[in-house]
Amino acid sequence: MRSTPPFPARRWDGSPLSHRVRRSLHVSPDGVSRLLRCGQGDRCHDCGNRIEWYHRGAQRPVRLHPHELPAARVPAVCRWHVSSGVAYPGGDGSGWCHLPHAAVCPARDTPPPSPELMGLRRSLAVNTRRLIDAGAFTPCPASPGSPAQRGDAAACCPGRSVVQLLYVRYLAARPVDEIQCIAQTRRRHRCTNTLLSLDAPAGTWTLVPATATSGQLALPAAVMAIYDLSAIPYGEQLRWRAQRCLQHAATPTAADLVVADWEPFDPLAHHEHIHNRLPTRTRRPGPTVRTREAARP
Repeated sequence: MRSTPPFPARRWDGSPLSHRVRRSLHVSPDGVSRLLRCGQGDRCHDCGNRIEWYHRGAQRPVRLHPHELPAARVPAVCRWHVSSGVAYPGGDGSGWCHLPHAAVCPARDTPPPSPELMGLRRSLAVNTRRLIDAGAFTPCPASPGSPAQRGDAAACCPGRSVVQLLYVRYLAARPVDEIQCIAQTRRRHRCTNTLLSLDAPAGTWTLVPATATSGQLALPAAVMAIYDLSAIPYGEQLRWRAQRCLQHAATPTAADLVVADWEPFDPLAHHEHIHNRLPTRTRRPGPTVRTREAARP
């Protein structure tokens, strides 16, 4: 039995009919990017406008404007071109180029580097207002100050957690228990599972000195709270770095719908996310509690 009926071999008048062979998208194991070309679209978390994610040659992601622009309207320092699904800075010699979304994002206070891009930024700002009025987008609230100014509740529950894995500190886009898997499901939606699972070893919250990495200025003597994953197995740390749940970590053929949210932590640039108190601890339910909850009607 076939899942779909076969195509007819001839037309109504008896002439032969050729059919185009359908091909399914797949991820090349030797490719730089693990994203399918049709799954790179996303929305900016700051303004709600459409963006497209691309991988650079060094595996680092970059957000680009979804439409190409004439190269004459874009300054040379803002020109990008895409080749085989990978984004490269600079033009490719043609009359069109890509533009980084950060240069025209209406949520940023920095003006565009060129007056020709002011019109594009105004149109994006109008679209942001339309999304807010329609209830399709809610802008993130601006942080009112340091953790001490925000109060004890904000200090104990950081909105963006600092995670240490593979001996590198990263700034997550959300709290640890809300980090979502980035794999694509069979229905072409993003997986709703979280990385933190009861069936996998978890990290520990700890206070460490807020020291800078090599090549950076040192901060004053202070401590910061991080979620340390150094004690868990190496394979689990790779799963967290790839931002995949337990189910999709076992199926490497599944493509990534978006890029991972990890951002290399810089204590000077991300000083507003440094918290000197451990978050409120929540006890993980044991086997007895889980069995009792499952038995409830």
